Amino acid sequence: MNLAKVTINLSILETQLPKCKNLKQFNQILSQMILTGFIRDTYAASRVLKFSTDSSFSDIDLSFRVFNQIENPNGFIWNTMMKTYIQRSCPQKTLGLYKLMLGKNGDRDNYTYPILVQACALRGAEFEGKQMHSHVLKFGFGLDVYVQNTLINMYAVCENTRDARNVFDEMPVLDSVAWNSILAGYVRVGNVEQAKCIYEKMPVRNTIASNSMIVLFGKRGCVSEAQRLFDELPQKDMVSWSALISCFEQNEMFEEALEMFVKMFAEGVMLDEVVVVSVLSACAHLSAVHTGKLIHGLVVKIGIESYVNLCNAFIHMYSSCGEITFAEKLFNAAYNLDQISWNSMISGYLRCGLVETAQRLFDSMPEKDVVSWSAMISGYAQHDRFSETLALFQEMQLSGIRPDETTLVSVISACTHLAALDLGQWIHAYIRKNRLNVNVFLGTTLINMYLKSGCVENALEVFDETAEKGVSTWNAFILGLAMNGLVEKSLEMFAEMKKCGVAPNEITFMGVVGACRHMGLVDEGRRHFDSMIQEHKIEPNVKHYGCMVDLLGRAGMLKEAEDLIESMPMTPDVATWGALLGACKKHGDHDRGERIGRKLIELDPNHDGFHVLLSNICASKGDWDGVHEIRGIMMQHGVVKTPGCSMIEADGVVHEFLAGDKKHPRMKEIEVMLDEMAQKLKREGYAPDTNEVSFDIGEEEKETALFRHSEKLAIAFGLIAISPPSPIRIIKNLRICNDCHMAAKFVSKAFVRDIVKGAPTAQHDALKRMVVTTTNNTWVNTDVYCLQEVRGIGLYCKKG
Repeated sequence: MNLAKVTINLSILETQLPKCKNLKQFNQILSQMILTGFIRDTYAASRVLKFSTDSSFSDIDLSFRVFNQIENPNGFIWNTMMKTYIQRSCPQKTLGLYKLMLGKNGDRDNYTYPILVQACALRGAEFEGKQMHSHVLKFGFGLDVYVQNTLINMYAVCENTRDARNVFDEMPVLDSVAWNSILAGYVRVGNVEQAKCIYEKMPVRNTIASNSMIVLFGKRGCVSEAQRLFDELPQKDMVSWSALISCFEQNEMFEEALEMFVKMFAEGVMLDEVVVVSVLSACAHLSAVHTGKLIHGLVVKIGIESYVNLCNAFIHMYSSCGEITFAEKLFNAAYNLDQISWNSMISGYLRCGLVETAQRLFDSMPEKDVVSWSAMISGYAQHDRFSETLALFQEMQLSGIRPDETTLVSVISACTHLAALDLGQWIHAYIRKNRLNVNVFLGTTLINMYLKSGCVENALEVFDETAEKGVSTWNAFILGLAMNGLVEKSLEMFAEMKKCGVAPNEITFMGVVGACRHMGLVDEGRRHFDSMIQEHKIEPNVKHYGCMVDLLGRAGMLKEAEDLIESMPMTPDVATWGALLGACKKHGDHDRGERIGRKLIELDPNHDGFHVLLSNICASKGDWDGVHEIRGIMMQHGVVKTPGCSMIEADGVVHEFLAGDKKHPRMKEIEVMLDEMAQKLKREGYAPDTNEVSFDIGEEEKETALFRHSEKLAIAFGLIAISPPSPIRIIKNLRICNDCHMAAKFVSKAFVRDIVKGAPTAQHDALKRMVVTTTNNTWVNTDVYCLQEVRGIGLYCKKG
């Protein structure tokens, strides 16, 4: 029919609207209605508007233009337009339209306010929701069950269970929707007791309510109650099974989650993406890649493999199990990737050690969010690429992305390893300025950074400001105080920790026994070791024994230390023997040291530190044939000594020095300072410890070699580049030799400067530190290492 030649009426409209298949045909009808004035017919106008809002080819702006053509919209028309805004994800426009409705004194009915309250719920807008509630009461819809149910839901979504309960208690008639809505509110906020109370009072406990309770029990760790409720369900739907499987997965009962999934499949229950995502998470945690592949085949069979959430879960599962090729194939084949897909793939590459591949993918991302940046920055830090960590963080800042707590933990950790204290302090100031939440991880990392830099007061300030102190926070502080020579304060903090009701763990006792080790407190160390077993019921592991061996070895009790190793209930590791080897070197027991050293290079023939230490022991007793033999063994096995590297930060730039280095741009100034240091140190009574040089050369040549150690080059640069009273802070990748310890003491006295020296190994996050202060011309030599072995020496306390 040619509408241009026909005067439109209701009959024609009812006939032509269902035949309308595209926007052009609809516009013809709308034009006729406007031209003929038929749009003023309220019923006809409502039919056109309803058709417009329901049509796939009509957008919301066109519907609103239709609405604006209607001179006197009735309640149905207002409701239709407001509901459309909700359906098209524009709930804020629903509230704007309501204001227009009030201005025109539009008709309101018991359908109007449920739409408006739902809009408030979708936006999480409790303030506007309360305004709607007051209008409900003002205009006489307060007793309408439909309105009351939407109010309960709105308050529940906004986590205001008090007002939700008030509406619930005032309802004259409670239907199943009301019971389920108030229950959902308590489930949402995690209020187990109130949810159980409502559930028990429900006249009919339907499957929806039971499923909600299973979800709540899962979130709150009440696994046995969730299992009991599931077992008692007379009718279990897909959501029931999914809720219990998620409950197991959330509470790290991964094997039970897989077993329940097998039962679900055997029962013939339909699967959806939610339950499969939970099961794939369990597979990832159990490294059950074979099971994951079977599930993948099942997903393909039932035809839901294209869901993006499932694709992301498979990428995570495969990469977690080391099957990065499968993850890569999924990623490359997917056509509906989202941001999580890209982030999951980057994390997968990093998890498998493919840092460069992850970087290339990161660079090619169409859009990067904070998770993308955080994943890449954290990946660099986890793979000991600390310079890249800081460089990428600076790039992130320039891009305008605000870092989160996870990113800052990685960056601060990198600052600690690179001795970049200035940048670390800037980040701390950034955290304060932006009022970021200092959680357990961030607080612990800041404390660790400050204590490793010798900034005890700053660390104490962070510790006091950290509201949520986990056991790792206490561990970092206890260990850090001992590391800075404040052993008594460290042990006091351990006592305070127990008074605060924080249960110490294995790492805590590594720190406590390590604190005793620093000051040679053998009896106190033994007492804490025994209390760990008897009072706290913690079974000592090989690292605890290693720490006790080192305590005894440092005190010169070498035979007792060796006896303790022989009596260990587990096989001692090479690090434990390494602790005794270092003690033999220190106390001059060359015969025992050589015997243990030869045993160690048999146990770990690729460890350069043990070869070097054994070589030094041979050199100490003048056994140059032994020295040549050890070096020959190193060459035979391809063992290369890691060169010593010292780092120092000046004006925000980290400078690196190798032993005998001559490449620094300020080398001439450094050479002049080295000569000045040599003259002043000699006047102070310093005599080079040439025993540290394991070469068969003359004493004068040995002294020259000692004065070109990387630590002394860094100290000389620090005296030039860092103005007093700022301390000179140096980090070294290997252990600091005894001669450099002594030289630093004399430099501190001669030049009236504070010197802080540390030696973290990049592989093990270990730290050997020396703090030399000018206040009382004393120095504290404190060694703190992580649970893994450290090159050339074995000490075993770990930061929390």
